[in-house]
Amino acid sequence: MYNTNSVKTKMTAVVDRFKEELKKVRTGRAHPDMLANVKAEVYGQMSPLNQIANITVQGATMLLITPYDAANIANISAAIRADQTLGLNPADDGRVIRVPIPPLTEERRKEIVKTTSSKVEEAKIALRKIRDDARKEIKGAELAEDAKKRAEKEVDDIIKEFNTEIDKKFAEKEAEIMTI
Repeated sequence: MYNTNSVKTKMTAVVDRFKEELKKVRTGRAHPDMLANVKAEVYGQMSPLNQIANITVQGATMLLITPYDAANIANISAAIRADQTLGLNPADDGRVIRVPIPPLTEERRKEIVKTTSSKVEEAKIALRKIRDDARKEIKGAELAEDAKKRAEKEVDDIIKEFNTEIDKKFAEKEAEIMTI
């Protein structure tokens, strides 16, 4: 009998990675993960913001960034401003950086949903690749034909389950994005 645990483990990793990507998608509300991809130059090297500053939410539409070293404020502000995909304009007072999150326009919301749907497709492609690898492994295994068919059906059922989970998470995120 073919063991599908490794297939489930790999597919779970794909779905977990997809969920992490969804956390980074901007929805109109302030969230520290919005700045997860921003890196600032400090002490001569590029560092993620969460390693050089404390990022907190202040109200629904404001991020508050407190650098561990106040000398890095200008570099952090510049890094946030330079990331055009975010469209944010930070303001600092010498101690902390306040990043107001502007409301999203209808056009921008649709654009974000479209970008997010490409992440859905990437996740589904990764799942299909895992399924194809499992099918090759099943075909090469020394099993009876009926056992091979059962294993292939089990792998197909697993991918359907994970595809459904991805679609559900995307629908939730789409509703969150489109909510004004």
